[in-house]
Amino acid sequence: MSNSSSMAQFLLLALADRRELQLLHFWLFLAISLAALLANGLILSAVACDHHLHTPMGFFLLNLSLTDLGCICTTVPKAMHNSLHNTTTISYKGCAAQLFFFFFFLGAEFSLLTIMCYDRYVAICKPLHYGTLLGSRACAHMAAAAWATGFLNALLHTANTFSLPLCQGNALGQFFCELPPILKLSCSHSGYLREIGFIVVSAFLALGSFVFIVFSYVQIFRAVLRIPSQQGRHKAFSTCLPHLAVVSLFLSTIMFSHLKPPSISSPSLDLIVSVLYSVVPPSLNPLIYSLRNQELKDALRKLITGCFSEAINSPSSTCYGPH
Repeated sequence: MSNSSSMAQFLLLALADRRELQLLHFWLFLAISLAALLANGLILSAVACDHHLHTPMGFFLLNLSLTDLGCICTTVPKAMHNSLHNTTTISYKGCAAQLFFFFFFLGAEFSLLTIMCYDRYVAICKPLHYGTLLGSRACAHMAAAAWATGFLNALLHTANTFSLPLCQGNALGQFFCELPPILKLSCSHSGYLREIGFIVVSAFLALGSFVFIVFSYVQIFRAVLRIPSQQGRHKAFSTCLPHLAVVSLFLSTIMFSHLKPPSISSPSLDLIVSVLYSVVPPSLNPLIYSLRNQELKDALRKLITGCFSEAINSPSSTCYGPH
């Protein structure tokens, strides 16, 4: 295949060679995706139905659940399909769409995590200005900016990458379409350098967000430690630790995946790491938030209890949760 225009499909990395292991991976991915869909769906329903969660943090948490669902639905279904049908192919257009949506949801999620850090900073360090700085209009604008940032970032990288001539075969060595494996197939030096330049710009923007998160949490912890009562400190930490845990999980898996030394790289390790940062965080984020956020736990409990009560009292009716 001499160039991208004549390339009909890419070859993805098989999760396993043996048929038994392929089926095991299918059932494992199915369980993970169903758990992620259920957990994020419950959070979406709880935030929408419970007026106690109609807050800036609840609004951003709702958006975060949408990005988590998007990440899971972008990568996992194709991997499940290939494992079930013992294939490793993905069409050229399908690969472009998968790369675009993965970048879109990943970029939007990182922007939302940065905004949620700002929310915690204002709530703890500037509580008297919270209503002014994080009003409904400001929250809507920040969420829109997060989604727009993810969209533009994804469009830029996808359009440039799939405009490059690809002449190094069609094997990606990854279980989903990711940017570095596709770039390795390019035979255009100038186009490759242009994409590297885009990556460097994106990396600097991400680094700026990371510095902002670190600086904000330094200020947050300093403010929390000045709270005189132990109960007040515990409550403040309880509102911050879930977000900090989600940010740490998100950044650590991505940084390890892309910054690990080549000496420890292997197909098996690369596969495990790619699953860690593309599948695990979207599945664990709802659990992390629901374990530490008392208001969210109460809302989920009321939602589930309301559904069971409605199902028992009227089995034929549809459950809408509490109003």
